[in-house]
Amino acid sequence: MISSFDLSKLKLLLKDFHHMTRIRITVFDDSFRELAAYPELPAPFCQIIRSDPEAAACCHRCDKRACETAAKRRTLYTYRCHAGLTESITPIIIGNIPIGYLLFGQVFSYPSYEEGWRQIQELCQGYRINFDALNAACQKQPAVTADYISSASHIMQAVASFLCMERMVTLRRQELPVQIDEYIQMHFTEKLDAVSLAGQFGIGRTQLYKIAKQNYGVGIAEHIRNLRMEKARKLLTEQSGLTT
Repeated sequence: MISSFDLSKLKLLLKDFHHMTRIRITVFDDSFRELAAYPELPAPFCQIIRSDPEAAACCHRCDKRACETAAKRRTLYTYRCHAGLTESITPIIIGNIPIGYLLFGQVFSYPSYEEGWRQIQELCQGYRINFDALNAACQKQPAVTADYISSASHIMQAVASFLCMERMVTLRRQELPVQIDEYIQMHFTEKLDAVSLAGQFGIGRTQLYKIAKQNYGVGIAEHIRNLRMEKARKLLTEQSGLTT
């Protein structure tokens, strides 16, 4: 874990988000482990799904996959989970490293309950669960529009930025990924590649690749190339503004 969270303040912020949106929100660390949520318990729908160990494992894989996708995209990601409910996730980024994730979920977003239930049944047909209870829980889920989800997602992004601004989450700067990222930020405009980076920190290229994939979603060479391209775009924009 490369970050430290002020959980007491964080839980209050998650509570505020829920009171405003009526949507459950969860925070994960950089290793995709759940740190806190509000409300603490998932919705009855999800509790029924997770009563089947196989389905519960799918829930964990779905969360992990969402974190990985958000890390790679480095922005908001909205999707339907394996059981058919809508979720949205945003990375919490300090410097250039995703150090955690905010996820809200368990949202029913379909044109009608009939259409939603039909799709949910198809997705969950292989699970050993009580479908009558699941249907009843589904009926109690408030129907949420796509516009509402979009607005709540943007608020969640603002919460992620606020966490960093108010130092509710901080980097553990002694951790290797943090040191590597800071070194890259200082030297990416110079001659820098995976070999020289591995030598600088006394690690193998395989370990360096794993660190890059987890924190940037791409290999180290592609990450450095992306930084250089972004730098070039900014310079071109600035020069274009000066000549107009």
